[in-house]
Amino acid sequence: MAEHLVFLTGHLAKARLENILAGLGKTPFTYEIIDIGVKVAALMTEEIVSRRLPRPLKADRVVLPGRFRGRLELLGDEFGIPFVRGPDEVADLPVYLGRAGKPPDLSRHEMRIFAEIVDASTLSLEALLTRARALANGGADVIDLGCLPDTPFAHLEEAIGRIKAEGLCVSVDSANADELELAARSGADYLLSLNERTIAIATRHKAKPVLVPAVPGDLLSLGRAIEAAQSAGISFIADPVLDPIHFGFAASLGRFIEARRRWPDIEMMMGTGNLTELTDADTSGITAILAGLCSELSIGNVLVVNVSPHTVRTVEEHDRARRIMYAAKRDHALPRGYDAALLQVHERAPFASSIADIEALAQDVRDANFRIMTASDGIHVFSKAGHWKSDNAFDLFPVLNVEQDGPHAFYLGAELMKAEIAWKLGKRYSQDEPLSWGVASPGADEDRTRLAGAGHTLRAKKDGP
Repeated sequence: MAEHLVFLTGHLAKARLENILAGLGKTPFTYEIIDIGVKVAALMTEEIVSRRLPRPLKADRVVLPGRFRGRLELLGDEFGIPFVRGPDEVADLPVYLGRAGKPPDLSRHEMRIFAEIVDASTLSLEALLTRARALANGGADVIDLGCLPDTPFAHLEEAIGRIKAEGLCVSVDSANADELELAARSGADYLLSLNERTIAIATRHKAKPVLVPAVPGDLLSLGRAIEAAQSAGISFIADPVLDPIHFGFAASLGRFIEARRRWPDIEMMMGTGNLTELTDADTSGITAILAGLCSELSIGNVLVVNVSPHTVRTVEEHDRARRIMYAAKRDHALPRGYDAALLQVHERAPFASSIADIEALAQDVRDANFRIMTASDGIHVFSKAGHWKSDNAFDLFPVLNVEQDGPHAFYLGAELMKAEIAWKLGKRYSQDEPLSWGVASPGADEDRTRLAGAGHTLRAKKDGP
C-alpha cells in the first residue's frame, strides 16, 4: 500500500500547496490537503489542530508547515499518527518529499579536524583553554599548539595537560626537536611535522607523527620518512603539503594525487590554511572544494588555521563540509541539495514565490497588515490598501503612510532593508525571519514547540510609557 500523507495548511497557502503537489506528477504516495481554518498556516497551534482535525484521521503521516510552533509528539499520541514538520517554505516541499520526508543524514563523517592555535606559545594558559574550547565547539577534533621560531614555550607541558584534562586531543607543531620531545613526553597525541631527519623522535614516544618532506615539494623525501616509520612499526599520517596559489599550488595538488597513487592505504593529511588564509575570497567555497578533494582521495585529516579575520568560521565550515562530502560520497551523488550551510552569500533557490504567486496572494488579502515578499522582479509590499513593488526599499516607504507610527515605521524600514539585501544577493527572504548566512553566522536555536514572542516594536508599544 502506498503511504498516505495529510498536509495541513491555511487559507492563503492552500492554492499554492495544491499547485506544487499537483506539479509533482506521479508520486509514490497518495495525499490530501486539509485547510485547518486559519489564514496563515504558520499560526496554527496544537489546540487548533487538535480541535479542528477530523476524527478518525486516515493517514500514515501528517505534514505541518516547518514554522509550526507546537509539540508534534503530543499530536502524534492523540491521533496515533506521526506528525512531522515539512520545510519552512512551501516551495521547498518537492525537495523535502524527494528525500522521503527525511532530512539528509549529516551526523557522520570520516575526516579529523586539527585546529591550530598558531601563536600558542604567546598565550596564557587560560587564554589557550578558552580558545581550545571554542575550537572544539566549532567541530575541531584535535587542538594543535603552534610553536613559534625563537619564542620559548615555557608552559608547553602544562598547556598540554590542561587541554587534555578537558577531554580534548592535542597535537604540537614545531620545527624544534627539543619542543617536540617535550610535547611527546607531556602526553601530546600527535607531533607535527616530522620528516626523514627527525622521525627518530617518534620511535621513542607514543605520539603519532605527521610526516612531511624534509625538502619542500620532494615526494622522495616524504617517501623515505614513510619507509622509516613503516620499518619501525610506527603509526603515522603523511602530509605532502598544500602550497598557496602562484607558489606551487597546482604542483602541490599533483603531489597529493601522486602520493595517494603511490601509497593507496596510508593515512594522509591536508593543511588547508595556505589557501583559506592566503586568498582574499570567502572561505566557505574554498573549504568545500578542498574537502571534496580530500573526500575523493580518502584524506582523513585536515589542518585548519584561523589567523585572518576573514577565516573566523573556518573550523565550522570544515565541519559542515566534511559531513556534506561524506553523505554525497556515500550516496554516489553530487554534493548539492544536502545542506545550505556553505551557501553563505547566495542561495540556490532565492525566491520562495513567483511573481504570479505573489500577485494572487495580494488579491486575496483583506486586512491592513503589510506583507513583504521578494521575487525575481524585486521587493513586493501589499495589504488591502494596495500592492507595490520596487528594487529599492526607500522607494516603497512613501506609499506606506506610517510616518506617524514610529514603531511600525521602524519595523517596516528594517524588514524592507533586509528584503533589499536578500534580493540583491540572491538570498531567501521571509518576513519576520532572520536572513540565513549558513555557518558564517549561525542563528539562535529556535524552540518550535511554542509560539514566538512579540517582536521588538510590538513590545515597545505595549510596554512603553
